[in-house]
Amino acid sequence: MNLIQFFDTNGARAVASVEGGVARTVIGASSVYQLAIEALSGHGGLGELIAAKGLGDIVDRDAILAEGRMLSPIDHPDPAHLYVTGTGLTHLGSAATRDAMHTANSGSAEVGLTDTMKMFRMGLEGGKPAEGLKGVQPEWFYKGNGYSVINPGHPIPSPGFALDAGEEPEIAGIYVIDQNGQPRRLGFALANEFSDHVTERQNYLYLAHSKLRACAFGPELRVGNLPAHVDGMSRIYRDGKVIWEKPFLSGEDNMSHSIANLEYHHFKYELFRNPGDVHVHMFGTATLSFADGIKTQADDVFEIEESQFGAALRNPVRQEQDHPVIVGNVY
Repeated sequence: MNLIQFFDTNGARAVASVEGGVARTVIGASSVYQLAIEALSGHGGLGELIAAKGLGDIVDRDAILAEGRMLSPIDHPDPAHLYVTGTGLTHLGSAATRDAMHTANSGSAEVGLTDTMKMFRMGLEGGKPAEGLKGVQPEWFYKGNGYSVINPGHPIPSPGFALDAGEEPEIAGIYVIDQNGQPRRLGFALANEFSDHVTERQNYLYLAHSKLRACAFGPELRVGNLPAHVDGMSRIYRDGKVIWEKPFLSGEDNMSHSIANLEYHHFKYELFRNPGDVHVHMFGTATLSFADGIKTQADDVFEIEESQFGAALRNPVRQEQDHPVIVGNVY
């Protein structure tokens, strides 16, 4: 079962369950977040709650997307209580581009492994511990909060000071923290972890700056476990034509870390276990158009698709003007 949330033709919020490509409204539901909270307060899961509420009218998922009415598959009534975070160097092959970038700037190939390759090898050797054991911690970054999230189909803004506007096709885990401070996984979604790779290439210590950008995920939330093998396609369109496309792989069969290990090293921090908060945690990728020399332009369209996750995630790029920041006093 997949879930979407959207504005209906009257402008009211609604939720639909998607099975076999057919979307039907969930009766009495206007928010996936509220469904999750209601499920946590009961004794069943999302599936049981939705079955109890029942399904209503069929809705046209493609029309919702085309008309710009699709919402991200989860949000929070207070966007500051939705965290967007991620991990890198988690996929087999993901180190190659990063290592080449950092070696070129540091010259470290002459003296040994770059920090990138050291981190990647740590994951290969200790990222999939036996059940009950703790594995090596991954690279981790903060991306933003609910204000950073762009709905499917809507333009992803690239700030005026950015040096690059590049996609990263990923899988995101979707979580709600229950009333006891326990993370509860709802499922997974396609994600575009939009980043500035030119800024990162200047110095790998600029990684944190390069990640502070908008992002998109969805349009569908796949309820349940992540498939072991995810085989999708990432594309960039310019003036209606594909200028770049490449497969991307995910799922634990293609990762150097287990999902459980990545989850542990995120939620081990008490900060991330506040009841009621939502977490969208992106698990990394090994596929970037930047690695193939692509430089995006305003109005280019990103497309990320994988049939196990339903409808494709599409967002154009919008170039913003740089806004001067003036810090005033209150004393």
